[in-house]
Amino acid sequence: MLLVLLLDSIDSMTPKRLIPRKQKRQLGSVYERCDSFFVRYYTRVDGRSKQVSKLLCRRDAKHPAVDADSVLALRDRFMLDHVNANGAKPSHRVHSDDIGEFWSSVYEPFIVGSKKPSTVAGYRQIWNAHLRAHLAGKTFSEYKPHVGTAFLNSLARDHNRNTINHIRALLSGLFTHAVAVGVLDVNPVHSVKLLVKPKPMKKVGFYTLEEAEDIVSALVEHVDLQVVMVLSCFLGLRPGEIQGLEWGDIDGAAIHIRRSVWRGIVGTPKTEDAVGSLPLIDAVRVPLTLWFEKCGKPTRGFVFQTQGGGPVELRDWVTRRIRPILKTKGIAWKGLYSGRRGAITAAIDLTGGNIAAGQELARHKDMTVTLRNYKQVTGVNLKAGLDAISSRLLKA
Repeated sequence: MLLVLLLDSIDSMTPKRLIPRKQKRQLGSVYERCDSFFVRYYTRVDGRSKQVSKLLCRRDAKHPAVDADSVLALRDRFMLDHVNANGAKPSHRVHSDDIGEFWSSVYEPFIVGSKKPSTVAGYRQIWNAHLRAHLAGKTFSEYKPHVGTAFLNSLARDHNRNTINHIRALLSGLFTHAVAVGVLDVNPVHSVKLLVKPKPMKKVGFYTLEEAEDIVSALVEHVDLQVVMVLSCFLGLRPGEIQGLEWGDIDGAAIHIRRSVWRGIVGTPKTEDAVGSLPLIDAVRVPLTLWFEKCGKPTRGFVFQTQGGGPVELRDWVTRRIRPILKTKGIAWKGLYSGRRGAITAAIDLTGGNIAAGQELARHKDMTVTLRNYKQVTGVNLKAGLDAISSRLLKA
C-alpha cells in the first residue's frame, strides 16, 4: 500500500508537459500545385501544432489527379511511415462505413484541400440541400443502385437535368473516393438510372453584339462599368477573371489572364487552360485606356479595387450600379455570363461557324464544352448553310 501511494505521489508531481501526448492518426490532405501533388498534415514544433506539406510526386500519366488511386496510395504510405508513428494502418482501411460520417471526416476535408473555394461551396450547398437527408443513417455496404435510382427520380419533378447531374456527380464522387480508400469495392452510383423526364431547363441568356454595344453606350458616364462589360461581352472573360485582373496583366497588345477571384478569395483561374492571353482589340482598349488614366496610370494593383486595395465584388456592382442604370434606359439585364456566351457565339458565327475560334476565346480544353454550354443558336450559320445549298443547286 505504501508503494502504491508513493507511485501516485510521483505521478502527481510529474509535469504534464513531460507526458507525451497520444498522437492522433491523420489522414493527410492531398492538393495540387505547379503540376505536382503534395500532402498537407500537422506536426508539432516547439510544443505547438503546425501545418506542413510534403511533395508526393509530379503529375504524370501514372499520377493524373489528386483523387487517383496511385496518388492516394503515396499519401497513405507517407502518412503511415512518417506521420502516424503509432503504427496505424493506411487510412483507407479504417474509415467508417457510415456515409455521413465519411463525408464529414474524410471527403469534405479532401475537397477542401484539393478543390477551389467556389467548388467547395457548391458541393456543400448540394450536400446540405439534397444529399445530407438522403444519406442520413445509410452505410456504404447497404447502399444499392436502386436506392440511388429512386432518389434521383424523386428529384425530376422539381429540378432540371443539369441540377440532377450536379447532384449525381457529387454523390458519385463521394462513392468513388470511398472506393479509392478501400471502404467498398464498387461504386453503385455507376448503375443508377434516371427513368423520369426531368423538369425542362430554362434557356440561358446571351447578349448579341448589338445588345452589348447598347449596354456600353448606356454606361457612358461610368467608364469603369464600361470596362467590365467590354471585358465580358467582347473578350468573354469570366466574372472572377475580371475581378482578378491587375494592371500588370495588361500590355499594349494583350490581356493576360493569370488569376481569378471568388468572394474576395484570390486564386488561380478555373482550369489550367483558362490561363492565357487574349488580344487587346480597340473596342476594349479605348475604355480601358480611359479608366487607366482616370486611376492615375497605376502600374500595380487590381484594375477594379476597393478603397482598401482588394478586388471589388462585381455582384455588388451589378446590383447597386449596373442594373439600375440599364433599367432607366429600358435595357434588359441578362447577367455577366450572358456577355461571355455572346462573345463566344459571335466569334463562331462571324468566322463562318469556326468552332475553334470560340474555343480559343473561351479557353476551353474540350471543344464540346464550348458547343454544349456557350454557343447559342442565332440562325446565322443556318442561313449560310442554306445559301450554300441554294448556290450548289443553281450550278447543277
